[in-house]
Amino acid sequence: MKHEAIERHLGLLGVLVAIVISIAGLVEIIPLYFATETTEPAPGILPYAALELEGRDVYVREGCYTCHSQMVRPLRSETERYGHYSLAGESVYDHPFQFGSKRTGPDLARVGGRYSDDWHRLHMVDPRAVVPESNMPGFPWLADAPIDADATPRKLAALQAVGVPYSDAEVRAARDAVAGRTELDALVAYLQVLGRASRNWETP
Repeated sequence: MKHEAIERHLGLLGVLVAIVISIAGLVEIIPLYFATETTEPAPGILPYAALELEGRDVYVREGCYTCHSQMVRPLRSETERYGHYSLAGESVYDHPFQFGSKRTGPDLARVGGRYSDDWHRLHMVDPRAVVPESNMPGFPWLADAPIDADATPRKLAALQAVGVPYSDAEVRAARDAVAGRTELDALVAYLQVLGRASRNWETP
């Protein structure tokens, strides 16, 4: 039988399996490039400002995504706790997105505006000062770490090249926007923008 002949030839079997997986993957992935809900920003979603973008880089560098997800699932328990479920259009400007699945700490997709800047600063420096049961490590060095302002325009230009709609004026102004600011300033700015637009959406 033909299938027995294929199973006896591991090389041929491997090639055919790779072809089937490739076709299945393309069938699932290609339509997403043409679906407006995944390629167009959700209402109110804008590209990150220069300081917020630097904060996102700090978030990724420090591995915050290993304990915090940024995706509210469309389940009653999730939306009651966090708010409107996450939409694909929220992440059109994220390269890469920070959906995640690990929740050692709470989901952060809707954290923007829930706490003051001062709360976030204290929480980053000494988490147990505001959440006594927290097992999150502190990040006190961020308060003394200046942002590399010379690199910020290059980051915006790189994102502009892959389709994030930054204007040339925004790229040129990026250095001045972050000059003299610390990585803690940037991280707080990033956290404060997460999910802010969802407040204007219909309650699920």
